Amino acid sequence: MHVLITNDDGISAPGILTLARVAVAHGHKVTVCAPQKQMSATGHHLTMMDPLLVWDFDIPGARAYAVEGTPVDSVRIGLSLADEPVDFCLSGINDGHNAGTAIYYSGTAAAAREASMLYIPAIAVSIERGADETMRQNLAEITMRIAAHIMDHPLPRLTFCNINAPALPVDQLKSLALAEISQSFYLDGYEMRTNPRGVSYFWMKDSEVTEKPLPGTDQALLEQGHVTCSFVGPYAQHNDDYRDLPYTVGTQPSGEQP
Repeated sequence: MHVLITNDDGISAPGILTLARVAVAHGHKVTVCAPQKQMSATGHHLTMMDPLLVWDFDIPGARAYAVEGTPVDSVRIGLSLADEPVDFCLSGINDGHNAGTAIYYSGTAAAAREASMLYIPAIAVSIERGADETMRQNLAEITMRIAAHIMDHPLPRLTFCNINAPALPVDQLKSLALAEISQSFYLDGYEMRTNPRGVSYFWMKDSEVTEKPLPGTDQALLEQGHVTCSFVGPYAQHNDDYRDLPYTVGTQPSGEQP
């Protein structure tokens, strides 16, 4: 199959190079299109008011492009540059997990979501910080097996697969677990500093502290050593809970005159 690979860590990041190399080794045609620089936590940012510069990039066995833009931009540009239809999109391997509420901030997850919006099956794949090449290689192999399964069992539109792995040696990994998405929110704070001109500024602390995740959720299972897999669908609607809104457009609340 023809695989489009992207990420949010930048096209020269180790994770995307591992994923591309494994995809090529599996006999797939590979197009890589990724941000030229680090673009983590950019979410579903789409560039509209600036030109998107693109450069060729050397990745053995693949056609590769670096984009001066976001992960979502890279998916769109990659599809435009591909010389034939893309069958699958892989986003990663991200340096740092994207479990729980991280999927709302993650450019890695957003790229997979963008592909799903364009009717292309997609996987976002991430590993905890501190992983070595052997760990990334194993995760890439797992990802390719899951991609093959998804090709035989199509995903609904707007649904993508989100895989996360601990930074552990292969013999210490626990089984692959289908997991609910944790709702534990980030508790990271900011450090206030003063520049040489006396102007205050803030820098986010890099602690990645979250609320305690509920048992059985992706974040909790990840912390226990499992590789987790979650199928992330479209936004939920809760309209039925609010059918008793007090008034509708074009009418006045009780007691008020037009």
